[in-house]
Amino acid sequence: MSTPACQLIGIEKAFGQNRVLRGIDLSLSSGEVTVLMGANGAGKSTLVKILCGVHAADGGEIRLFDEAYAPMTPSEAIDRGVVTVHQSIDDGVIPDLDVATNLMLDRLTAKSSGFFVRKRAIRAEAARIEAMMGLDLDPRTIVADLGVAERQLIGIARAMARNPKVLILDEPTSSLSAAEAERLFLLIERLRETGVAILYISHRMSDIRRVADRIVSMRDGRVAGVFEGHNLDYEGAVTAMLGHAMTAVDVQVTSGGEPVLQLENLRILPGSEPVNMTVHKGEVVAVTGLLGSGKSKLAAILFGLAQPDGGTMKLAGRSFAPRSVREAIVAGVFLCPKDRASNGVVRDFDITGNLTLPFLERHSNLSFLSRRRERRRTNEMISELGIVCQGPGDGITTLSGGNQQKVMVGRWMAEASQFLVLDEPFQGVDIKARRDIGRNIRETAGNRATLVFVAELDEALEIADRIIVLHEGHVVGEHQNADVDVTRILAEVSGQVAITA
Repeated sequence: MSTPACQLIGIEKAFGQNRVLRGIDLSLSSGEVTVLMGANGAGKSTLVKILCGVHAADGGEIRLFDEAYAPMTPSEAIDRGVVTVHQSIDDGVIPDLDVATNLMLDRLTAKSSGFFVRKRAIRAEAARIEAMMGLDLDPRTIVADLGVAERQLIGIARAMARNPKVLILDEPTSSLSAAEAERLFLLIERLRETGVAILYISHRMSDIRRVADRIVSMRDGRVAGVFEGHNLDYEGAVTAMLGHAMTAVDVQVTSGGEPVLQLENLRILPGSEPVNMTVHKGEVVAVTGLLGSGKSKLAAILFGLAQPDGGTMKLAGRSFAPRSVREAIVAGVFLCPKDRASNGVVRDFDITGNLTLPFLERHSNLSFLSRRRERRRTNEMISELGIVCQGPGDGITTLSGGNQQKVMVGRWMAEASQFLVLDEPFQGVDIKARRDIGRNIRETAGNRATLVFVAELDEALEIADRIIVLHEGHVVGEHQNADVDVTRILAEVSGQVAITA
C-alpha cells in the first residue's frame, strides 16, 4: 500500500437519535483508487460531507498527511486539498454562468484575484482546463443551455482545476456516455500516477472493475468489509454491503397481451432510420443504448415534450400525437424523467407532496384536497417500494438519494396508466434500491405496458421481458430476455452491428 493521504479513525456521527456513522476506520492512500460501496442509508453521504466540511464529526479523528484535519466549511476543505464532485450535478456548477466562469470560479473569488475580471485570460485558462479534460465547449456558453452529461463533465473539470490531493467522486459516471466515462477513467489514471488519493463512490460494476485498487463496503454506518489485492472479490464486496449473498434475478418472461403502443416509421432524430416498435399490455420492454442514441428523445416524444421528425404513433389502436404533457397524461401515458434533481424533486415539499403532485385532482373532493386520501396513498407506496423514512410528512431532502428516487418512481406508479415510461429509473441508486424498484415495476406491470430506458445492460436484464437496442436513433437489435447473447448486445450498443430493424 502506498503512503496514507487521509486516515479516518473511529468517526462517529448522529442526527438526533439516529446514529449514522458508528466508528468508521478508513485509510485513503496516495496514488490509489478506493471504491466505497454501500446501500442507501449506509452512511456514505454523511461520511463524504464530513470529509468535505459540510458536517462536523461527533467523535473520532481525521488526519490529512499526518496532520489534524477537521474542516468547518467546504472552502476550508478545498484549501487543504480535499475536493469533492457531488452526485447532484448542479452542486458542482452554477447554471446561470458561462462555462469559463464556472471553471475559473474558485480563482475569481479568491482575495488575490483583484477587482477587475480579465475575460480573455479567464477564457484562455478555461480552454486549457477543457483540453486537459478532452472537452470541446465554447467557454462563452451558458451552462444551463448544456446537456446533463456536459454539465457533469464541467463539474468534474472544475474539481480537477483545484489541483486536489484527495479527490472524492460521487457516482461521477451516472450521466456520462461510455466514451465520456472512458475519458474520465483515463484522467483518473493520470491523477493516480501523480499521487492523488481518490475515493470513488459507485455501484456500477463496470466502473468498479475499471478503476478500483481496493473496495470498502459500508453497512449500517460501519465498515462491513475491505477488499484488496490483485484479484478483487467483487461478489464478496456486494455481499458485505447487503449483509447477504446477491442472488440472480429470475425474470419470468411474458409476451404480453394486446398491443398498447405502436410506433410506425417513427423518426426520432433528424436523418435517422425509421423506428417500428410495439409494446404489449403486461409487458416490460427495456430500451438501452449509449448517450445520444435517442432514448431520452423518444421518451420526450411519448410524453408530448418533443415531436418526431416523421412517422406515427398509436395508443390502444388510436392515433396518438400528444402536443403537451397534459395531453399525454389525459391519454394515460405517464413518464418518470431522469435526473431527479432538476426534473423531479420539489425540495420544499414533503414525501406526500412530491408523490401526489401530478394527480391532485384524484385526491380531491370537488375543489378541496383530501389530505387523508393523499397520506393513505403515500403510505401504500412507502410500503410497496420500501422507502426508508419516518413517515409521509418527512421532507424529501431528508431522504437518501436512492429513497428520493423511489419517491419519484412511485409518483408515476401510484396511479393507473395505460403506458408507463421510466427514463433511467435506477440512476444514482444502489443495488438493493434498484432491486426494490425493479421488483415493484414487474409486480404491477399486468394492467399496463411499460417501457424502461436504461444505460446499463445489467439493469435491462434484471427487469425486462424484451430488450431493444437503440443506436443513433434507430433500432439495431431486439432480444427476448432468455439465454441472451450479451456479447452481441454490447456490440449493438456500440454500433458494431448492422441495422436489424
